[in-house]
Amino acid sequence: MSSVPLASGQLDEIAPGVRRLVARNPGFMTGPGTNTYLVGQGSYVVIDPGPEDAVHVERILKETGGRIEAVLATHTHPDHSPAAQALADATGATIMGMPAPVHGRQDAGFAPSVVLKDGDEVTIGSLVLRALHTPGHASNHLCYLLQGTGLLFTGDHLMQGSTVVISPPDGSMGDYLRSLARLQKEPATRIAPGHGLTIEDAQAEIVRIVGHRLQREAKVAERLGRLGSANLDSLVGSVYDDVDARLHPVAKGSLLAHLLKLEEDGRVVRDSPELNALWSLQNPPR
Repeated sequence: MSSVPLASGQLDEIAPGVRRLVARNPGFMTGPGTNTYLVGQGSYVVIDPGPEDAVHVERILKETGGRIEAVLATHTHPDHSPAAQALADATGATIMGMPAPVHGRQDAGFAPSVVLKDGDEVTIGSLVLRALHTPGHASNHLCYLLQGTGLLFTGDHLMQGSTVVISPPDGSMGDYLRSLARLQKEPATRIAPGHGLTIEDAQAEIVRIVGHRLQREAKVAERLGRLGSANLDSLVGSVYDDVDARLHPVAKGSLLAHLLKLEEDGRVVRDSPELNALWSLQNPPR
């Protein structure tokens, strides 16, 4: 994997018949921008068309010659799917993916005419993409495996240079870890993420991320054992003391996801139904 960072508008071939075009939406949460993937030769599938930016849309149309058969979204956060309709209007392409859920910051205008389910295949020429339902970051998240190549398009399920935010109620840490375990059973060898550079060892990255999440979970339990009980505001600084304090408002979503998973596992309890309740260990050490 190259150590040279990506730039907005950059276009690279990352595999035979696969090019990565970086959208013009760099930022705190998006890095250099959303990765839009142009898959095919002669006719194309576009994965994650990105934000509704006329310049980015025109660039996609130019690089594909307008020969787009389908536009796929990994999920419907507003940096990934809004440009789908403009591409469909310009080319007659079929929009595919899962509809936007009710919760969270979603692209409510994303309207797939083909709703993809786990295991569905999308064929473009000799290339076949298999949809894998991977909830966690978003309940409607799909990864796409390019059959026979090991290349896995992961959207925001896995990204280069950062862990992903898991923010309830649409995000679920339990689902996220189960989805990672599922990907360990797939023939994925290389990751094409929604943000950042290609990750060359897919399985090693999955192992690393699972380990990181479980270490953070253990830290949540350890801090609760030390504090006795705590709410999100008082716990986030302790659990994420290794993270820049400016990121703590974002980290609070993942902290809540960890607490809800621990509650699901029967390891923590809260003193009220409110999410910002006081949380404590179910069976604290004596």
